[in-house]
Amino acid sequence: MIRIHRRRLCALGLSALAAVSFPAFAQGQWPTGKPITWVVPYPPGGTTDILGRAIALRLGSSLGATVIVDNKAGATGTIGSAFVARAAPDGYTLLGTSIGPQAIVPNLLPKMQYDPVKAFAPVSLIGTIPHVLIVGASQPLRTVADLVAQAKARPDEFSFASGGNGTVLQMQGELLRLQTGARLTHVPYKGDTPAIQDVLAGHATFMFAPVAAALPHIQSGHLKALAVTSAARLKALPDVPTMGQAGLKDFVVEQWQAVYAPAGTPAPVVQRLHEEIVRQLKDPEVVAMADKLGVTLVGSTPQQLADTQKADLSKWARVIKDAGVKSD
Repeated sequence: MIRIHRRRLCALGLSALAAVSFPAFAQGQWPTGKPITWVVPYPPGGTTDILGRAIALRLGSSLGATVIVDNKAGATGTIGSAFVARAAPDGYTLLGTSIGPQAIVPNLLPKMQYDPVKAFAPVSLIGTIPHVLIVGASQPLRTVADLVAQAKARPDEFSFASGGNGTVLQMQGELLRLQTGARLTHVPYKGDTPAIQDVLAGHATFMFAPVAAALPHIQSGHLKALAVTSAARLKALPDVPTMGQAGLKDFVVEQWQAVYAPAGTPAPVVQRLHEEIVRQLKDPEVVAMADKLGVTLVGSTPQQLADTQKADLSKWARVIKDAGVKSD
């Protein structure tokens, strides 16, 4: 009889705890006035930050809540990601991030502070960003074939810049090296802007850059665009071929921006967040801002984001292994 009573008391206790822990979710009362923190794992001023702030502002208005953007930069985006992974799964902490911390860096670091898949609940793929292969105007290169031929003829003399180790910009250079057999030297910078500046100055031979960042320099004639990494030609660069058209198969690469919540966040909260964020992506001001940033807005389902992330984790794991890429 004592055992039976203990089991009943235990069951009643668990039921009571569940009722106390999740009453707001059970009754559909979320948010409840507590501020929501939107973590950006990069410094202020970048694409992830600008886009995140625009969405967070409108998300707060639509939810009737205060949304605070918190930049937790460092370690190629993994510091902010780890912070969200450890946060309470109550819908009050979100991660506005990109492909790097979620699908590339986990393949580089032997020890991660979080599991990129298990630690998060996908909310939505916000959009994608195509890239363009650029060289300085003084470089005697007109096509990707020219670049590859010259790089093979002069081993180790050609360098490619990137915004840092573990970025998707570096990975594209590594992928080019793998597919062509050219011996190329990677030169990482602290951000895309200084990398582009050194390509402009001729200190680095080439780089893969976000289209929006490189476009003004291409239009002014200070940079030459050899190819774009999207599946089709871009409206902004209609005369520039895709990497596929330039002779490299399976070279479609686009950076993506996405939103996650901590794993265990109640499904109704994730669904509400998804619906509200997708609604904000249709705002004319957000659309105009995305165009300036070179972002193609998507607004995917949580499952589509999960599928995209897993596919890219696998893809870049192969590239990193085959290219022998090491972390700092």
